[in-house]
Amino acid sequence: MMDAGQENDVAGSALEYVIDYKTRLTLDTVQNALARGDAVLAYQPIVQADRPALIAFHEGLIRIIDDSGRFVPLRDFMPGAEATDLGRRIDCASIALGLHGLHQDPTLRLSVNMSARSIGHPVWMETLRRGLAEDERIAERLILEVTESSAMDMPQLVIPFMRDLQGRGVSFALDDFGAGHTSFRYLREFNFDMIKIDGQFIRNIADKPDNQILTAALQAIAHHFDMFTVAESVETADDAAYLIGMGIDCLQGYYFGAPTITPPWKTPNAVRR
Repeated sequence: MMDAGQENDVAGSALEYVIDYKTRLTLDTVQNALARGDAVLAYQPIVQADRPALIAFHEGLIRIIDDSGRFVPLRDFMPGAEATDLGRRIDCASIALGLHGLHQDPTLRLSVNMSARSIGHPVWMETLRRGLAEDERIAERLILEVTESSAMDMPQLVIPFMRDLQGRGVSFALDDFGAGHTSFRYLREFNFDMIKIDGQFIRNIADKPDNQILTAALQAIAHHFDMFTVAESVETADDAAYLIGMGIDCLQGYYFGAPTITPPWKTPNAVRR
């Protein structure tokens, strides 16, 4: 007969097995969906803080569709996929869909997520090169969002890559700024065009003095380096008003619009600068 400690060990092992099995199934589902081409972008507006009725640009968020036609939740596969070959395939799908959208609508300005690990990946680099070569004006409407964690892990790749593409008109955003990986020495060298302040500092900011102080500090750092600021996860009128009052440049969140798979160029009432 097992004692209580042994029973807990067995239960823990069983739970770990179930979680691991579910994760493998999810990653297999994503692999198969990408092979079928079952991926789309969901577009979320980022608005100008001084004129919230005007959209500064959209973020294109990858959505993977399983064989039943449902979206696979990002939280179920992105953490495990980001540092693997599957992460590179997801980045390839994202940039291909984003470039296609920019070709479809000459008024669209779009940000696309990427990991620094995709720099130098043959398929991703060729997809980007080919898309920009088809129309050199697209570069001025493309924003590449680099995750903070991956950028700080490999600055020797990111810095020359950014400088090359910025010379061609592409803009860069540092995603999830303040989430815990920032090296301020590298931040100075990167020269990002904008930073996106992580939502953990933005949610309920109107009522949380700690969030107010931390967001103001991140904003001051960004403005010192001449970078625009985007507040992520803006969900209430009170939070939006507070952020506008403190001088944040752009706002993103469900209060201004949820991600939608309907492309902006098929939404006749959308307003863009």
